[in-house]
Amino acid sequence: MAADRVRIGCGSGFWGDAFDPAMELLEHGELDALAFDFLAELTMALLQRVRAREPQAGYVEDAVDFMAKMAAAARRTGTQLVSNGGGVNPRAGALALAGRLRDAGLSGTKIGVVAGDDLLDRLDALAAEGIRFFNSATGDADFGRIRKRIVSANAYLGADGIVEVLDGGATIVLTGRVADSSVFVGPILHRLGRGFDDPDLLAAAITAGHIAECAAGCTGGMSSRFDTMPQMGRVGFPIVEFDAGGSFVVTKLAGTGGRVDTFTVKEHLVYEIGNPNRYVVPDGIADFTTPRLRQDGADRVVVEGVRGLPRPEQLKVLVGYADGWIGEGLLFFPWPHALARAEKAKATLLERFERLGLSAQDIDWSYVGINALHGPAAPLPPWRDELNEVGLRVAVRTATRDEAEKVRRACAQLWIMGPGGTAFGVPMKPRPVVSLWPTLIPRELVPWTTEIITA
Repeated sequence: MAADRVRIGCGSGFWGDAFDPAMELLEHGELDALAFDFLAELTMALLQRVRAREPQAGYVEDAVDFMAKMAAAARRTGTQLVSNGGGVNPRAGALALAGRLRDAGLSGTKIGVVAGDDLLDRLDALAAEGIRFFNSATGDADFGRIRKRIVSANAYLGADGIVEVLDGGATIVLTGRVADSSVFVGPILHRLGRGFDDPDLLAAAITAGHIAECAAGCTGGMSSRFDTMPQMGRVGFPIVEFDAGGSFVVTKLAGTGGRVDTFTVKEHLVYEIGNPNRYVVPDGIADFTTPRLRQDGADRVVVEGVRGLPRPEQLKVLVGYADGWIGEGLLFFPWPHALARAEKAKATLLERFERLGLSAQDIDWSYVGINALHGPAAPLPPWRDELNEVGLRVAVRTATRDEAEKVRRACAQLWIMGPGGTAFGVPMKPRPVVSLWPTLIPRELVPWTTEIITA
């Protein structure tokens, strides 16, 4: 039977987020569903590299661990757990989770798998069909120049597959790359029993997901008023109470840290968006200029009046490709004359780079404590000779690992060649660079697939 209201919480805003606020929500939030966002734009390329080394890997291990630890409580409370932590191998993640659940005595749990986003093996076939893969950020049409260096290609799917497996009885869902908001849109539409033909309802669900998807991001985290937020170390993750009419409430558990007010919600509403009139995701297009917000008591904000447009005809595909290496070093210098020591160290490193024959595509320098965040816009302080300590960071872009290794060696050589009192951490190993090529393709070329695996 279709519900009139859906109560959904956010259990994670990124891979590495805290577990305890999510468990707190599950145990005390009286939730219909708990949604987890684990993926970022580079994550898929990194997971694809892992899978290339180990075919049964490629999912977010935290996601499987979270779901396994929460499954008993979720069964007790009747809460569906929906996560995009399947990464580039959601089926393998679901099989690993099924094994954990059987070991815990939770046999019979249905795990929904949503895939179809991975286009890595289809790129040449799609190109043969006439897809050009224009770079939607730069307009670059020369896709061929990166073709041999591509390590990942994933379309952003919508909530269709999530709804399908939830309708099929799954209580835990692992997806590949879906839009961040889709892990909320799916459970909402499943519980309401409708929505894909209603642009305004879809836009409201998208907006709710966008506000809640970064967990503490709308309950006090990242806020311009962070210094006034209480007990952020015990912050409460958000809860959305979504009404069948399209309005919703953003709130959190009583007694948890942080705050929910119209300002924290507005701050996250405008987070990571382009055109506020057209926030485009696979499930629809939301107009972020239409919502009306009002405070409805402590830690309760009502959002209503969201308007939207039908689903876009194209889906975003994010292609990751190998693009060189980074060599990096970080050194710290003490008073007296800390900044002068750092400047002398920079000059010394430049001499070492020359002697080592370093071939660099780009070199970036910054003085930690002076201009590491604001770069050339940061003026040098008039009290430069009174600074207690200054760090020197150098990051060098190279074509090969061997060239990046020269940066590590040169920085390590300043242990003795550098100024007295110089402090170091562990020398940083060269790391590969994965660059991103965003593009668009017709949505009908990216069919989703679903499967239900029973523990």
